[in-house]
Amino acid sequence: MRRPVFRLPSWLPVDGYILALLGTVGLAALLPARGAAATVADGASTGAVALLFFLYGARLSTREAMDGLRHWRLHLTTLACTFLVFPVLGLAARGLVPLVLPPALYTGLLFLCLVPSTVQSSIAFTSIARGNVAAAICAGSFSSIVGIVLTPLLAGLVLPGNGGGGFSAHSLVSIVCQLLLPFLAGQLLRRWVGGFLTRHKKVLGYVDRGSILLVVYAAFSAGMVQGIWHQVSPLRLLCLLGVEAVLLAVMLTATSYGSKKLGFPRADRIAITFAGSKKSLAAGLPMASVLFGAQAGLAVLPLMVFHQMQLMVCAVLAKRYAAQPDADGQPVVGPGGSGPDRSGQRPPSTRSSGSPSTSGPATELPPTRTRESSASVRARR
Repeated sequence: MRRPVFRLPSWLPVDGYILALLGTVGLAALLPARGAAATVADGASTGAVALLFFLYGARLSTREAMDGLRHWRLHLTTLACTFLVFPVLGLAARGLVPLVLPPALYTGLLFLCLVPSTVQSSIAFTSIARGNVAAAICAGSFSSIVGIVLTPLLAGLVLPGNGGGGFSAHSLVSIVCQLLLPFLAGQLLRRWVGGFLTRHKKVLGYVDRGSILLVVYAAFSAGMVQGIWHQVSPLRLLCLLGVEAVLLAVMLTATSYGSKKLGFPRADRIAITFAGSKKSLAAGLPMASVLFGAQAGLAVLPLMVFHQMQLMVCAVLAKRYAAQPDADGQPVVGPGGSGPDRSGQRPPSTRSSGSPSTSGPATELPPTRTRESSASVRARR
């Protein structure tokens, strides 16, 4: 008999992994690591970050991302939204300091705007909405590859030096040793370890998530020991929630209507909307631990809030897209955006049990019955 799998109730609109993250934050608040324990936690966090980016490099198919460059207009649009429009909006929010946001939370908000796009949830929501799944795979993968280098460089250019995110020789060495080198090592060894990672995808998914929880615990523990949480009041957190809601609404509107003005077909517009308006928690948390050190606790808070918000909003949006007919009145659109799916089957069903998670590449995708998207998903796995 198969063992029952614990699942959150369908009426609970919170991603389960966010609950685990919040529990880790609570543990760090009650039992922060101090003294020798803090040294051990910091060393384990450093190793976890290197392991995470090694696994990202070993899983990520550079060939898929490069093959997708033939659809260069779509990928250029997605990259512009991720690494140009988002940072510009983040810089514009500087006017909210200090009346609406304290400097520490603003630094985290600006860092959020520099993080690469998600891979897994962009694919999942695009599949639910009957968009161009192949383009979503390539756009998310290419954004992750570019973000490994571009996010730290942008952070060095725009983050305030007194917020713990300024660029220095130490941070540069940390970025190279903890992020870039493990990622490149994973890419180089992908030929030999890719099959193993695929066969043990479920187990390694727990390794991914456990490593991120360790990074969060170490970062929030350091913040508790240094007393940085006294800088934030509940009212400021509510203000942060409102600012991020406006940021997400602006980006969803810009990607949706902007891609329409640029002449993209409906399936491509769906891929651009989901890939260009979302941010990766899995990539952002380890990067923040490297860039901010003890200040990472406050720096990642805006990213954690935005992550949950984008899952809830995009889940509703994807279902609305799926319920809309295409320009020809057909109920199903093929992943390539070239017309109805040849199989003539119904679009993939949506589940009300929760939203897909972006916490790691091992998260399963929603099922889809189109031939092209199924092949794309298998290639991604």
